[in-house]
Amino acid sequence: MARELRPMTANALTQPGGGNGPANDQEDGFSIFSASQIGESNKRRLLQTLFDRGPTSRAELARLSDTKRTTISGIVQPLIDGGLLVEEAPRGKRGVGKPARPLWFSPDAAPVCAVNLMPGRIQTAMVSLVGETYGLQRTAFDQSGVGQQHYVDALNACISKSLEQARAAPLGIGIAVGGMIDPTTGSIVAMNLAPELAGLDLAHRLGQTFGLTTIIDHHPRAILLGERWFGVGRGLKDFAVIYADEVLGCSLYLNGQPFVGPHGSGGELGHMIVDVGGEVCTCGKRGCWETIATLPWLRRRAGTMGMADAAGLDVPELSARAETDPTAERLLEDYARNLAVGIANLQTLLMPCNYVIFGNAAGASQRLLDRIRHHVGALSPPHPSAVIDIRFGRDQEVTTLRGAAGLIIADKLRIAY
Repeated sequence: MARELRPMTANALTQPGGGNGPANDQEDGFSIFSASQIGESNKRRLLQTLFDRGPTSRAELARLSDTKRTTISGIVQPLIDGGLLVEEAPRGKRGVGKPARPLWFSPDAAPVCAVNLMPGRIQTAMVSLVGETYGLQRTAFDQSGVGQQHYVDALNACISKSLEQARAAPLGIGIAVGGMIDPTTGSIVAMNLAPELAGLDLAHRLGQTFGLTTIIDHHPRAILLGERWFGVGRGLKDFAVIYADEVLGCSLYLNGQPFVGPHGSGGELGHMIVDVGGEVCTCGKRGCWETIATLPWLRRRAGTMGMADAAGLDVPELSARAETDPTAERLLEDYARNLAVGIANLQTLLMPCNYVIFGNAAGASQRLLDRIRHHVGALSPPHPSAVIDIRFGRDQEVTTLRGAAGLIIADKLRIAY
């Protein structure tokens, strides 16, 4: 029998200011506020700084906010007493005086159930506020003849098993969806590789089943959020995540904020037209970026080039073959250039400059990465302040689950992601 989950006693865990302050940043304007509202704002700003920077000492928080350390302590201590924050062991060399102890989120604070929903594949796990994942569940199935209810039943089973291992009462359920979504309604708009899921009111159905706040977002944006809080995106003002696999997706962090269009739109970079007279895409249009830079394209091209095992070829295998096989080398070069076309267009338009590539492509060798960098540099117009950095992402599964959990963390702690 599952053990009873006891909620954290501190109201500050899910409502840092006791829930009395405004839920948005209207206090940044010219208005007069009560002491409780000011306290709420200060707590949210402190939590925001920790998520933005990672473990940070009271002295450093005081310096960053240009305020007294005693003021910081007054904000911090209730959060420590409530079980949301902890003081970690001192780091670095000890100098004169008492060594600084970084503040960070408690690994025992309320976790989030994170979900990664892809066509024919589901992953769930509990994610702590420090990014630890546990209680991982996976399931995969043949999509032929599968309807919405099969997905819902599989989600319910995986989520239930993960929740059974939660170490405290969970904050909610965050879901990364590999398709077009509407976060305002919590529904899936379209999933080209799983069309049966179109129109599924996912957040509402799971929220009713488990009695927990449930938030969904686009899969690449979840990866972006995971990178922003726990990966190479931490501290960057601008960066982009490119997901290159069976499909192509993108998410953008620009000028310190994630880009999200109306009703969760944006990020469908794979359906940007790069060849007006090109092949027909799964979306019905011709010449989408997806038609020249995904695994289906790679396998079709390998077949026309007479390569062995073309139907099961992936990018890491192609990259390995390219070390000794001239035909594989030519195909790898074509794939790198095709990927670079979309990235160069993005760089020309918005100049995020920093790119992290996930998906099957990220498992390839340095040979592919070097070629992508070369082609992006050649295709992008030069700019004196633009230093383009492109790298492969790591730990995609963990990063995605962390990002899905971040949807709930941002909502409950009322911070910006």
